[in-house]
Amino acid sequence: MILGKTMGKLFTVCEWIMKLAYVNLLWFLFSIAGLIIFGFFPATVALFTIIRKWILKETDLPIWRTFKTVFLKEFKNSNKLGLVFIFSGIFLVFDVFYIRTVEGVFQFILIIPLLIIAAIYLMVLLYIFPIYVHYEFKLKDYVKNAFFLSIFHFHITLLMLISLVSISILMLYQPGLIPFFSVVSIAWIFMFCGMYSFNRIDERQGKISKV
Repeated sequence: MILGKTMGKLFTVCEWIMKLAYVNLLWFLFSIAGLIIFGFFPATVALFTIIRKWILKETDLPIWRTFKTVFLKEFKNSNKLGLVFIFSGIFLVFDVFYIRTVEGVFQFILIIPLLIIAAIYLMVLLYIFPIYVHYEFKLKDYVKNAFFLSIFHFHITLLMLISLVSISILMLYQPGLIPFFSVVSIAWIFMFCGMYSFNRIDERQGKISKV
């Protein structure tokens, strides 16, 4: 009896390990299929969508079909949102190179607002995918709500950032795990933290979630 329960739990653990590895491999496959630039954002949206459903106890969904359907459905809109972050990131990089050419007090004056903007950029990026797959907003509202959430739930934002750094360090020391558990591990933590924040907000006001 005890052995049967133990084997059942072990089977469940192995099943989830396979699921996580599978969806992580799908993320790489679809990102490459979209030439990375155009595949990254819809593949990430598909990944977060599946993880959100798993967190909501929808564990029997067809992974391949769900991933492919979401990828194709969200290809256009997610890339529109992605372009906002890509161009914003390029702007920040150019600013860094420009500030390096400036000397003296003026450099110090410029670097302070740049650091603030870079911090806001990162904080919004942490929340943008959980919000995108959980709520129906207009494009600009995703960014706005991600910013407000990152500020209002700053302790969750710090947890997400610490988790990101920790997983990145682990993957550097164990690169063999990258194809199987890298992105999905980060996405799971981000989605879990995002859901926690959403639930706290939904207790105060109603929101219409994506089905």
